[in-house]
Amino acid sequence: MALKRFTRLLWATSLSISLVTGQSIEQNTEEAITYLTGTKSGTIPLNGATPTGTYQTFSSKITLATTSLPTSLGVLTANYTETDLVTTLTGSVTSSVATTSTNGTASSTVSTPPRPTNTRPCNNYPELCERKYSNITEVGCHNSPFVRAGSAAANQQYNVTDQLNDGIRFLQGQIQFPVNGTQPHFCHTSCDLFDAGPITDWLGKVREWVSAHPYDVVTILLGNGNYSNPDLYVPWIERSGILQYIYTPPVIPMALEDWPTLAQMILTGQRVVMFLDYNANATAYPWLQDEFSAMWETPFDPLDDTFPCTVQRPPDLPEDQAKNRLYLMNHNLNAEVSLLGQSILVPAVSALNTTNAASGKGSLGMAAANCRDQWTRPPNVLNVDYYNYGDYPGSVFEVAARMNNVTFVKRPCCGSTSAGFRRVQGVERGLGLGLVLGWVVWMLVG
Repeated sequence: MALKRFTRLLWATSLSISLVTGQSIEQNTEEAITYLTGTKSGTIPLNGATPTGTYQTFSSKITLATTSLPTSLGVLTANYTETDLVTTLTGSVTSSVATTSTNGTASSTVSTPPRPTNTRPCNNYPELCERKYSNITEVGCHNSPFVRAGSAAANQQYNVTDQLNDGIRFLQGQIQFPVNGTQPHFCHTSCDLFDAGPITDWLGKVREWVSAHPYDVVTILLGNGNYSNPDLYVPWIERSGILQYIYTPPVIPMALEDWPTLAQMILTGQRVVMFLDYNANATAYPWLQDEFSAMWETPFDPLDDTFPCTVQRPPDLPEDQAKNRLYLMNHNLNAEVSLLGQSILVPAVSALNTTNAASGKGSLGMAAANCRDQWTRPPNVLNVDYYNYGDYPGSVFEVAARMNNVTFVKRPCCGSTSAGFRRVQGVERGLGLGLVLGWVVWMLVG
């Protein structure tokens, strides 16, 4: 019965709906349709409502640990040849970390030997080695785990390993527990809509990449989809093995000057920064940082292609405090579609080549420059959908280099095969319909 209703609705929808993104809708597009199975549970915010929760505030800084990071880079040399740039990072680090337990205070001293020579360290730009983490712009993958060809809920074309290989250094995804589930998964709004699997699988892939690339710093932002106590997530994060590379801040909240340089993080092996957007517990898990006490965001799921660079979360943040925090620029343009009496947001797929372009009206380059002019410093994160789109494959990385004031190094992009970009070009026509009709199917099944 549901399938019959869907067939009739598909025919009616193909006649009556035209996406505001300008994509055409045709009846004979079965391959573009994503069939979603499962049951609906809870209240699903189909209208793209901005996530909200309790925002943590601190009247003063709280010391979490005392860590002696190197005050200088040790030895930093750059040798240029005709074919490559090789930078050598050497130095030693002595750390004394104090932790409080029921038995009192314990201290330990660890000496880290110099690192071997590496090619293109510090997130592909040796010039960034001397800069603080808070003084660097990276391209971020909005909803990094949600990769599936033709899916109504996908936000990226390539898996997380390809994302990192292509130059992404900021990864974001929403975690929650499926109904009757015993471990957290990456789920897009609802695990019935898009379940990308256990978080241990994805985090394990990130850990493998980080282990194989000892001169890069990666940031992970976890969205707390269930607003759960972090106690429920931490055992699974630990199981992935990624905590061996985790950065633990010395204080909360972290101001811009409190962050170490990339070289300091590399030499100490603390090369993974992890945030949780809501319900973080810095006392119990100082490495799982509260996002909004250290970072603010521009409007969530933007519909306005002028991309105003205003503070949306946390709300009512004073300007002087905003200027002393990291900030994330959401640049994943959406289109609003009315369907079955519901207003839903879908990625503006046909506009992606413009949205992710290095310059021009509505482009990533334009929005980043506007933010830089307004706040006197560039965004720390350029958060995008389908980073491989643009005025050429990988143009988003040119924008990041411009914000970092370094000479752009054009690398092969994107994905593991050259056929990947051809698939991107071909998917544009059908993806818009799949985005809408995927929601239709989900509304009809279960």
